[in-house]
Amino acid sequence: MLHYLKKHSRPFLSWHLLLVGLLVLNTSCNDAKKKDTAVTAVTTPTKKPNILILLTDQWRAQATGYAGDPNVKTPNLDRLASESINFTNAVSGTPVCTPFRAALLTGQLPLTTGVFMNDVQLNPDALSMAEIFSEYDYHTGYIGKWHLDGHGRLQNVPPGERRQGFEFWNGNECTHNYNHSVYYDNDNPERKIWEQYDTFDQTDAALHYINDRKAIEDPFLMIVSYGTPHGPYHTAPKSYRDRFNPEDIKLRPNVPEKSQKRAKKELSGYYAHITAIDDMIGKITQQLKDDGQWDNTIILFTSDHGDLLGSHGELKKQQPYDESIRVPMLLKLPANKKIAPSINKTVVNSEDILPTLLGLTDIAIPSTIEGTDFSPNILNNEELDNAALIRSIQPFGSWNRNRGGREYRGLRTPRYTYTRDLNGPWLLFDNQEDPYQETNLIGNEKYATIQSELDTQLTQRLKTNKDEFLPGPEYVKKWGYTVDKTGTVPYTE
Repeated sequence: MLHYLKKHSRPFLSWHLLLVGLLVLNTSCNDAKKKDTAVTAVTTPTKKPNILILLTDQWRAQATGYAGDPNVKTPNLDRLASESINFTNAVSGTPVCTPFRAALLTGQLPLTTGVFMNDVQLNPDALSMAEIFSEYDYHTGYIGKWHLDGHGRLQNVPPGERRQGFEFWNGNECTHNYNHSVYYDNDNPERKIWEQYDTFDQTDAALHYINDRKAIEDPFLMIVSYGTPHGPYHTAPKSYRDRFNPEDIKLRPNVPEKSQKRAKKELSGYYAHITAIDDMIGKITQQLKDDGQWDNTIILFTSDHGDLLGSHGELKKQQPYDESIRVPMLLKLPANKKIAPSINKTVVNSEDILPTLLGLTDIAIPSTIEGTDFSPNILNNEELDNAALIRSIQPFGSWNRNRGGREYRGLRTPRYTYTRDLNGPWLLFDNQEDPYQETNLIGNEKYATIQSELDTQLTQRLKTNKDEFLPGPEYVKKWGYTVDKTGTVPYTE
């Protein structure tokens, strides 16, 4: 605790320790008064729940059996959904890899951390998820894709502050070579290669970790971070690829004719990766049940962003369309919470995950965290008609300016998506009446009041967050990043 206080002195910890001291003192006094009582009630403290985060890469919310995708079967996820709260409006507020991961670990906004593009480093001094939970006797572990270090995609993230407090480590910075996948094992600086398709080996590592922890009193926080179903799409094992014929793929109605052939081909591989992950999730959930850890484990299944895959004639991520920003999010709670599985339309954003997990485990939320704690709403079975901020701070990579990329700020509510770019209002969709977002309602008289209300709300949110909505290069300059001619941070292997 002293090391933690020295590095991250926070008022909430001081008050927490004072409160614990007062409670102990009060308990001692009460015990003294009851000294002569014949029968003394003894209570056993409830063990804090394990937390298992199953994180995938580029998995859009629409692409599961339980979400109604006609092409893919995900029986294990469907089963998990039947035992979970399904947040159908979960979003990735900055829909690209590194910014999501920084928000997940810190509960902070991208203009606070400076992590608004890929291949930049999250400040090692940031107060992270692993550091917070470890101070409450959680053992912490990380398996798979990290993408927060910025020192080269195949390089080791050495033990210490650059691992942001995680103890157990079978991680890699970033690779998409899933059949020759680099990783580093705990304190060993030697580069290793997973022997199989890495989704399989990372799952086995998670199974060993879970099994090793079953007889240990302290709870665990484990993130299993898969690199798939991110492209390259046709690299899942052949037995999975053979299940999907491109000609049989049913496309979303918003895929234009010019994009359909490519979309069908890529989706056939995308679904192969998804099916493989679904099988692995089945193995992990079964292990938890076999080990007797299921009832006392929180499981969060989600993704860092979605994938357009031809919708709106576009590819990959960063854009404000639902295929890009909406992610699957299932939250399975411990049995003692006695919360029935449900579908919840509250809009949950990337930075909301950490404070909500802290709330669900009765851990005080540090003042550094900017996300919203939805645990009271979850425990009261409430839905909120709220709004999440979505943004592109600096377009880059697959959506750089040469490919139509632009800065935007916007809101995603349970019903509407509203964005404006540097020139003013850009997109407005009524997602209830137009679920495939095919009709832009900017300037539509029928929606003039809605547009005005959302614009006012967006202005207020930006003001609250001290977001001046400047051109991307201003933020690149502020944070001292080096970018190439497309505005992308170059990376090395």
